[in-house]
Amino acid sequence: MMLDPKDFIEEAISKIKEQIGDEKAIIALSGGVDSSVCSVLVQEAIGDNLIAIFVDHGLLREGEVEEVTNTFKDRLNFNYVDASDEFLDALEGVEDPEEKRKIIGKVFIDVFEREAAKTDAKYLVQGTIAPDWIESEGKIKSHHNLALPSGMVLEVVEPIRDLYKDEVREIGLELDLPEKVVFRQPFPGPGLGVRVIGPLTRENLAICRKANKIVADEIEAAGIDKDVWQYFAVLTDSKVTGVKGDQRDFGYLVVVRIVNSVDAMTAYVPELPWEVIRKISQRITSEVSEVTHVALSISDKPPSTIEFA
Repeated sequence: MMLDPKDFIEEAISKIKEQIGDEKAIIALSGGVDSSVCSVLVQEAIGDNLIAIFVDHGLLREGEVEEVTNTFKDRLNFNYVDASDEFLDALEGVEDPEEKRKIIGKVFIDVFEREAAKTDAKYLVQGTIAPDWIESEGKIKSHHNLALPSGMVLEVVEPIRDLYKDEVREIGLELDLPEKVVFRQPFPGPGLGVRVIGPLTRENLAICRKANKIVADEIEAAGIDKDVWQYFAVLTDSKVTGVKGDQRDFGYLVVVRIVNSVDAMTAYVPELPWEVIRKISQRITSEVSEVTHVALSISDKPPSTIEFA
């Protein structure tokens, strides 16, 4: 890091106090390291004047609501909001990945403006980090935490916008965040919405969620979860003929993506234990009835991005 973590924390808290003062602020807490570090930093600066809002947008991984709630309910001024129907109704049948991101971003802002009105919050704290705005400005992809509509009633605070992921993790450790939070694999703000290629439906989302859980279970069971940056499954809109039991079937193609990275600006596919990949494939095709074929993505970033959409 260019700055010592202690120095960065001290300076960040000072700047937050100066910017927010005695006003109230609201933050989108996802449970990932970026929003978690922001939450703790701002809590250190303004105490319970920060309201940490954990929004269930219906696009989370299996068990994620319980995990995040149990981690933060006693540490922060924590508020759980179930807005899943609001998001999923707006996304039903949408195919274009950029359109999905824009819809998710708009609904996010709507939810936060509504929650802010309940608390008289004047500020919106966001866990934007350097790759987010670099990629957005480069038109690679838009991020909901930068797609602020005109007329936004909350002033934005971005305490870690100049940090990269490895630096954010160092700050998290210095703030005594649990290692399971600090080293949690990155998860996109739009969640599983960008891991379903083609029309987004509740049914396709459920297929993707099951496949993702299997990938995570097997990577963690093999003890290599701390050796890789990100691991997940993508439900494509392609269908492939298969055989299940003694009958032919016609089901979805799922692609498994496992990459290593330091700062998310570049990434590469590491050598992986074949027995783990084989077991992931066997479990997905046997336990997720709608899937007949599993492929492995072996493309680095660049030219590919980490996510498919």
